[in-house]
Amino acid sequence: MDNSVALVTGASKGIGQEIARQLAAAGLTVYVGSRDAARGERAAREIGSDARLLVLDVTHAASIAEAAGQVGALDILINNAGISGDGKTADREDIGTFRRIYETNVFGAVAVINAFLPALRRSAHPRIVNISSGTGSLEWAAGPQFPHRGTYAAYRSSKAALNALTVYYAHALADDGIKVNALAPGLRRTGLNAAAAASDGDPAEAAAGAVRLALLPDDGPSGEFFSWDGTPVPW
Repeated sequence: MDNSVALVTGASKGIGQEIARQLAAAGLTVYVGSRDAARGERAAREIGSDARLLVLDVTHAASIAEAAGQVGALDILINNAGISGDGKTADREDIGTFRRIYETNVFGAVAVINAFLPALRRSAHPRIVNISSGTGSLEWAAGPQFPHRGTYAAYRSSKAALNALTVYYAHALADDGIKVNALAPGLRRTGLNAAAAASDGDPAEAAAGAVRLALLPDDGPSGEFFSWDGTPVPW
């Protein structure tokens, strides 16, 4: 994968930073997408010489356009930037929270994909990986997998929407050879929310799943949803 270029959004900490670290270790040049320049610069320095800061706020059109203008070549886009909100059910959640979470988790992913498509279309092996969540699986939500049903409604529904977009983009971009897949990273020790912060899940384990999808061979799947360990997740 030498000379290949990747962009990871929300890469200044947590799973995103670990994805960037593992991609750089695999020989790629990695853009560390971060809305906070200082934090992103620190993350890039920690990763090493193959990491470059790219100031990118996925909720602001001007920031996305400026970032896209700085990236001439791109082989891999990993939409990792995401926010969670609290654990409220849909009937108790403020509509403003829904809008804020969708702005990052759904509209931000769409805006970033569309802005970087020209660069991806120039790649010989383009890949898009959307970092979703197993809690966004509608089949699992209807079953016993998640006993606290209905909580984190804004976050979980935003990930269900991202899953749907994964399928739609995979269909739309198939003729361009762009593979688009979604990853359920599992509960990881990050600052996403209180449950994540209390978890002992290793972010590196989740990142390895994202890297596997980013480096898929040309005969690999597209329009699919996978867990961090490579097993399929139902939509």
